[in-house]
Amino acid sequence: MLSDIEIAQQTKLKPIRDIAASIGITEDELEPYGRYKAKLNEKLFDRVKNNKDGKLVLVTAINPTPAGEGKTTTTAGLGEAMAKIGKNAIIALREPSLGPVFGIKGGAAGGGYAQVLPMEDINLHFTGDMHAITSANNLLCAMLDNHMQQGNALRIDQRRILIKRCLDMNDRALRNTVIGIGGKMNGIPREDGFIITVASEVMAILCLASDISDLKERLGRILVAYNLDGEPIYAKDLNAQGSMAALLKDAVMPNLVQTIEGTPAIMHGGPFANIAHGCNSVRATKLALKLADYCITEAGFGSDLGAEKFLDIKCRCAGLAPSAIVIVATCRALKYNGGVPKTEVGEENLEALKKGICNLGVHIENMRGYGVPVVVAINKFPNDSQTELDYIEKYCIENGAQFALSEVFAKGGDGGIQLAEKVVEACEMSGDFRFCYDNSLTIKEKLNEIAQKIYHAKNVVYTAQAEKALKEIQKLGGDSLPVCVAKTQYSLSDDPSVLGAPKDFTITVRDLTLSNGAGFVVALTGSIMTMPGLPRVPAAEKIDVDENGVISGLF
Repeated sequence: MLSDIEIAQQTKLKPIRDIAASIGITEDELEPYGRYKAKLNEKLFDRVKNNKDGKLVLVTAINPTPAGEGKTTTTAGLGEAMAKIGKNAIIALREPSLGPVFGIKGGAAGGGYAQVLPMEDINLHFTGDMHAITSANNLLCAMLDNHMQQGNALRIDQRRILIKRCLDMNDRALRNTVIGIGGKMNGIPREDGFIITVASEVMAILCLASDISDLKERLGRILVAYNLDGEPIYAKDLNAQGSMAALLKDAVMPNLVQTIEGTPAIMHGGPFANIAHGCNSVRATKLALKLADYCITEAGFGSDLGAEKFLDIKCRCAGLAPSAIVIVATCRALKYNGGVPKTEVGEENLEALKKGICNLGVHIENMRGYGVPVVVAINKFPNDSQTELDYIEKYCIENGAQFALSEVFAKGGDGGIQLAEKVVEACEMSGDFRFCYDNSLTIKEKLNEIAQKIYHAKNVVYTAQAEKALKEIQKLGGDSLPVCVAKTQYSLSDDPSVLGAPKDFTITVRDLTLSNGAGFVVALTGSIMTMPGLPRVPAAEKIDVDENGVISGLF
């Protein structure tokens, strides 16, 4: 059996100009980055702004497990299958972060015959967006430290600095650092730390901004510190927003690539859903809606994280409403939720499947709560037994959920035709899209709504630090903003070891931060880290490049 990267390397890619032409994009609306990827410029946005919007389809999943669910694979394969049934579709995806690529996941551009290409470029440096975001974030940090070094006219309290430097790599040693040591000329000594780039507020701003003017205004609103009188200091007080926006002038343009079968794919932005809002950019999604009859997009991790944030933050911010939601599920992951170790999920175990399938039930119930038609994509793996697949189908029927078997990994678009037909049917159903919570509620009330309706918790409790932070955020108008919960992806609760469908547990908020430029409040729960670490055996150990520049090991 060929590996993902071998399949990708054997595919004859179409020139990106041909992919663009297939959806009506002209050459002067492209900014090529080599032969097979390009950025889409403002000329295109201006030309299509009055086009009618297509249907928006969100792909999400049950809680992720080490066994894998295949959400990006399903998204790419669904896009390919739409073409097979004669539908004009574009997929809109997040860009991979180097952290997971070299950490535990390896490549993140789909798999098998449902991949987005060129997968090596996408998984590594792509068009430089991640680096631009890193640079803009770190420029702001450098300007803040320089301001304090050069007299501190704003009277910034060095004990109350809120922003951290970032790096697009898993590096736990940088979580907590001390900077400015070595004498007067090297800055003011203080505690600092790094977060991963995808957790930076600059990433969130890039993904939620409507254009470069909005981007610059949002950058200026970033809350960076408090002064000695307890008053807020924003990036605009440091005059940083202009230079930050200059670094992002190319990054703000979405990227055009293609699937193995030549389906257009727009990739842009990459916030994680467990520590950020987990969706590709508003600009990419809106552009895809203007260019195609169907925009198929995904949100990170399970529906309790990525989908909730896509619906309650991104859709609220951008005025979007999905026509259908696809929930990806696998026999392997459901058996894992039923207590089977990762090493045994490939073996038939109907009892474990019956025990773990309640996790799927919660995600179906949650997504229906938004008033949007739901389709379950049963992502088939080669060793899945027919008995297990039949049981999942029976469960969907008993729960009144539309479903389809997906074999896009092995068969590409041909393996997703049934799923595509079900999705088209769902998009024609009447829906009544609604948010999980009303934005007029207080921060605590919003968190209660999410915890009870999405996680099925009994209540939410707050540490002393969280209560203190909450009061400060409320003083700055934070009650008017949606909430982004940083929570483990592995469980509906805030404890990654609790699988299945837990109920009546307590969510503990240990801290709150204000992403003022992005326009949401972040609630940190459990032991979630904004700078991940590498595993015992990182994927980086298996990645290599030969003397001809051919990369191996990216799956």
